[in-house]
Order: sequence, then C-alpha cells, then structure tokens
Amino acid sequence: MRALTWQGKEDVRVEDVPDPEITEPTDAVIKVTSTAVCGSDLHLYSPLGAFIDPGYVLGHEPMGIVQEVGAEVTRIKPGDRVVIPFNVSCGSCWMCARGLQSQCETTQVHEQNTGASLLGFGKLYGAVPGGQAEYLRVPQAHYGAIPVPDDGEPDERYLYLSDVVPTAWQAVEYAHVPDGGSVVVLGLGPIGQMSARIARHRGAAQVIGVDLVPERLAMARRHGIDTLDLRDADDLPEAVRDLTGGRGPDSVIDAVGMEAHGSLGSSAAEAIQKGVNLLPDALARPMLKNLGVDRLGALHLAISTVRRGGTISLSGIYGGVVDPVPMLELFDKQVNLRMGQANVRHWTDDLMPLVSDPADPLGVLDLRTHRLSLEDGPAAYEIFQKKQDGAIKIVLDPTLPATGALRTPATDAEGVAPAADRP
Repeated sequence: MRALTWQGKEDVRVEDVPDPEITEPTDAVIKVTSTAVCGSDLHLYSPLGAFIDPGYVLGHEPMGIVQEVGAEVTRIKPGDRVVIPFNVSCGSCWMCARGLQSQCETTQVHEQNTGASLLGFGKLYGAVPGGQAEYLRVPQAHYGAIPVPDDGEPDERYLYLSDVVPTAWQAVEYAHVPDGGSVVVLGLGPIGQMSARIARHRGAAQVIGVDLVPERLAMARRHGIDTLDLRDADDLPEAVRDLTGGRGPDSVIDAVGMEAHGSLGSSAAEAIQKGVNLLPDALARPMLKNLGVDRLGALHLAISTVRRGGTISLSGIYGGVVDPVPMLELFDKQVNLRMGQANVRHWTDDLMPLVSDPADPLGVLDLRTHRLSLEDGPAAYEIFQKKQDGAIKIVLDPTLPATGALRTPATDAEGVAPAADRP
C-alpha cells in the first residue's frame, strides 16, 4: 500500500509499505477514506524526530471502511464506516473505567514512562503505525473504533471525532468556563477554532480568539468569535482586560503548546530544539526526555492574561521537562491549571449527536480548507507548517490521484465546499 512516511527532519515521503494485517484478536483493518494532518504531526515532523525511525507511517486522525476484524471484535463488521480515535485504549482497565483513556493501562508505554499508546506518534507513544495511508491496522478495535452512519455525508462530518472535536471539548471542559462567563483561546488552529465554537455552544457569553494568521482570524469571526490580532496587540493581557471589565477572562485555553512561533515563541528554546535535532537519535532522545525545553510564550501569556482565581486549560502539547514556569505568579493569582491528552472515547458518545445534527452546531463542515491526495502529503505538511495558502485544516484522501499541485476547496473531488463557501 501507499503511505506517508517519516524519513528525517522535515522530510516526509509517500512510499510503498507492507499492507497491514490482523495480528491480535482485538484488531481490525480499515481502508482509509480520509486522514487529517494535525498540529501534533508537526512535532514529529521537526522537534521530536529523535523518537521516529525512517519509514515510520505518520498520522492519527483517520476514518474509513472496515475490511477485516479479529475474532474478539463484535461491535463492528466488514463494510462498516468508522472513525478511529488517536488513543489506543482497551475500554476495560482501571483508567479507562474512569474516563482516562489516554492513560489506558493495557497500552501504556512503560519503556518510555508515558501514557496510552497513540496512533502515529512514534516510539514515545508505542510506535503504532499511523493512519496517513491507504490501509490501517486498528489495535483495540473492539472498543476504540467508532461506527458512524453511512449516510452519504462527507467524511468531514465525522472525521474530527478522531481528535479535534473531543480534544476541543475536553479543553473547554477543563477550562471550567462559568455560564455567561468569558474565555480567551490562544491559537486558532483547528483545536483553537473548535474550542472557541464549543465554548460558545456551551454557554460562554464572551469568547475571544487570539492569533496572528489572517485566515484563522477570519474563520473564527465567521462563527461569532471576537478576535484579537497578536500583531496589533502590544500588550495582549492589557488588551484582554480592557474587553473583560478590567479583570481578565474567567478562563484561558492554550491551544498552541510547544510549537509557539513568532510573537508567541522563545528564541532560546527554539535554538535548543534545533540544536538537539542535529544530534544522533541515541543522544537526542535522552536530552529531549531529561533536559527538553519548550517555547513557552503561549503558556506565559495564558498565565498573565487569566483573571485572579481563574482557570487555564492546556490542550496544546508540551514536551519539556526543565521548563521555567512562573510559580510565583501562578500561586499569587490562585490560578487553576488543568491539562492532558484528550480522552477521546470518554467524549464521543456525547459528541455524536452534535456532529450528526444537520444544523451543524459546531461547524464541523467549516474547518477543512484543503482536501488533497495522499500523494500530495509532503506538500501538505510544508504548507501547514509554514501557514501558507490559507491552510487551517488539511485532509488527505488516499482515493484521489496525485495532482502535483494543491487542490482547493472549490475543486474538491466530491464537489463539496466548506459550509461557509456554499451558496
């Protein structure tokens, strides 16, 4: 089969790799019909490359059609349309029973001292091959695979149940935004976009999205989100206080994480990350695990911006272990802080009615900006990383032929444009 593989720092290629097979009775194999590119993929594309071997298949946001199931898989059958969560979780261990599927004890990666295995996240999370491919072996499919209606709706109606919508839902849940309260969302990539929409849907009276990319700001405004352009804000916390009665927001969601660039970034941390990436993997891996630092601009902004007694929710991924954190400010302001990988299956039953609703209350049909062939995957990574061509959410389609150029929403193979582009 064809699959998008990691070959080195900022070097991904589509190659022929062996077809996946059933190896455990709880496995399934699906034919992938859509597989999205996530901001987390960019961590592997560049700063966390030491945890990947050349040829590893990337991607953790797939859906498709079941081809084969193992003997213990009874919830799904060949021919079913399914979405695959990025957590590999069993559904029955102590952690899963408590809604902590991202900490599943059956699939925890003990050799790395990390939580549950994750699709397409390299050795740090179990080295499970990812879903940016024509076919995918789905471990723990007896629990993880989510059946969705075969109703003729575009994949984007359900695809984001794999990651984006549950991650954003958990980010808002962890933010503890009071009814009628205020929340600032730092970063308007896919998770930030959906977090802002979900916060409004769940009763926040004031939602402020912050970014510096014009297309992201414009998308947020389409959904009734107030926006602040970071390029125009000399003092973001002060600008937010001016909009929130002088106190600051009840909650801040950091949807940026370790990949903060530009005004949100840290030049020193960026230099360290680049330096470590030049080392052989055997040296880089222990340095990243024991001495790693993040670009903390977004986190520091969140701490400075949130009101006293407010809550910060971290959904952007951080990977450092010796990061300098302003504990005095956190303690003095009595800030609540919550974070973690999304527990996808904990939320999907509640989310299914929302994404299935023809009214599209969360705007899932207005998130994807590009639908490209899997063969165009390397170009997709490049434009997403560089924020080119208005790329906010890119979906790869293994059934499309290679174009050699970017396919815009207006020329989607299905003739389906995002909701905002429809007449």
